[in-house]
Amino acid sequence: MKKISNNIFAWILIMASGLLFSCSDSFLEMAPKSIISSDQLLTPENAESMVISAYAELGNDHYTAPNSLWPYADITSGDSYKGGGGTGDIWEFNFLELFAFNTTDNPLVDQKWYRLYVGIGRANEALKVVNQLSAEEYPKKLARQAEMRFLRAHHYFILKTMFKYISWIDETIEGNAYNEVSNREFSDQELWDKIAAEFRFAADNLPETQNDKGRPNKYAALAYLAKTKLYQAYEQNEQNSVTNINTSKLNEVVNLVDEVIASGQYSLFADFGYNFLQTHDEGSTESVFSIQRSIEDGTPTGRLDWGNALNYPMNPEYGCCWFHIPSQNLVNSFKTDATGLPQFDAFNNSDVLEGNDFQENTFDVRLDHTVAIPGHPWKYDPDFIYRKDWARATQIYGHFSSLKENQHYECACFEKVPPFMASSKNTDIIRFADVLLWKAEALIELGRQDEALPIINDVRQRAINSTAMLVDKDGNPVSNYGMDIYKPGENCTWNQDFARQALRWERRLELAMEGIRFYDLVRWGIASEYINKYFTEESVKREYLKDGQFTKGKHEYFAIPQNQIDFSKGLYQQNNGW
Repeated sequence: MKKISNNIFAWILIMASGLLFSCSDSFLEMAPKSIISSDQLLTPENAESMVISAYAELGNDHYTAPNSLWPYADITSGDSYKGGGGTGDIWEFNFLELFAFNTTDNPLVDQKWYRLYVGIGRANEALKVVNQLSAEEYPKKLARQAEMRFLRAHHYFILKTMFKYISWIDETIEGNAYNEVSNREFSDQELWDKIAAEFRFAADNLPETQNDKGRPNKYAALAYLAKTKLYQAYEQNEQNSVTNINTSKLNEVVNLVDEVIASGQYSLFADFGYNFLQTHDEGSTESVFSIQRSIEDGTPTGRLDWGNALNYPMNPEYGCCWFHIPSQNLVNSFKTDATGLPQFDAFNNSDVLEGNDFQENTFDVRLDHTVAIPGHPWKYDPDFIYRKDWARATQIYGHFSSLKENQHYECACFEKVPPFMASSKNTDIIRFADVLLWKAEALIELGRQDEALPIINDVRQRAINSTAMLVDKDGNPVSNYGMDIYKPGENCTWNQDFARQALRWERRLELAMEGIRFYDLVRWGIASEYINKYFTEESVKREYLKDGQFTKGKHEYFAIPQNQIDFSKGLYQQNNGW
């Protein structure tokens, strides 16, 4: 449990820049006490406060616009249902899930856009102060510039993957001139180049290690740069179709990930489940960059994870609100065949629901780290068994629950914030397993699938070894685990097509319910066929999904919010198809 005192997340100072007034009367020229002049801000102390304010925005999320991204990438991908009390409970997310009903004026999409630009604005305001100080008076100048450009790029990366065409606003934009910046000033590829340049600057100027865990280091910047290059490599046309895979960018991904690996700072946790326990936040070897949370830090409720506050089940120990529910399709996808590999083609032929279903089939170990199943321990506690009546709207969404983001009620990190729940578990933005799989993906697309094989197998082997916490009171495995690594010539034929399928399946099971899946589908150019197939199959089990329809060339990205188009007085252009 983090009880922060002298840490950048221990206190949050939001600096407000006031308007400067001029008048011939010398008395009126005195600065009011409540207003800070620009000259007064130009001190190292105030620069540090502005930097802290920019970091604070990372943790200022809310369940209506979470930084964990589950409403934008899990419920839109077929990995989860919205959940809650029914389709009308936060209807805005239900519209995201079904696509067909989503509109250009969805208020929660507008809220997410706004909050991301608030984060960019704070980084810009900090840079305006930091840039004007000399290195002599502010020795941390270059490092703080690198940190702020990293944070700014982080916000821009999310905006880019959500909206494709965005307005680029940096610290050089004066006053209200941001109203005059078009979201089509830069092309699709030019926007990726802008984001990449931010991370490159950060990587070139950040230290290799940081004393404050919340600050990114050189290798976090290199990892984020690799992620940017990977997304950029899948070149799209105006209709959002992938028209080319840029091999030069893929080679950059491989080289950048190799630098991160060579740093020796990161490794896979011995147990997959450690990633999802707050007790393993401190000293994590797998977290490359995360939002730092805290509790009992001198503030009323700490820097808690409000983005997942709705996602706990309905039992007395929690009480609300059962959102972010694993889909039946996702649960079925953990089934393995007689060789211990995924059932690529047959996984969804039958449903696994409860009881003997989880003994009569074999499964990938990551199932019980990801999904709460009736009769199985909740959060690794054999004396705390998940029950069907912990679910809320079972007739609509079934009876599973999400596990990864939720913490045990007895954890010192857990706090009730009535009527919701929250914890001080850090929010991982980049895990090392994700980084390794980026390299594997790039290698496969480069035709170097044999080099990708040991990477994928390392990730699978860690999963195979992660059964120690998945036992009942008698020490027996709670599901029938039957999982193996890929063994060419023995249980598979390892060519490029098969390797691509294996990689994409591995990403789904490794990163399920972590707010990533939809962006993978869009990057690969398969979102339309994949999601519409999901609607067809899953609507037989979940009737409300019969209204789901993904439109190719439109739904790969959210609409530019109409509020923002109006605010720009029509300067912003709407995305294709909307």
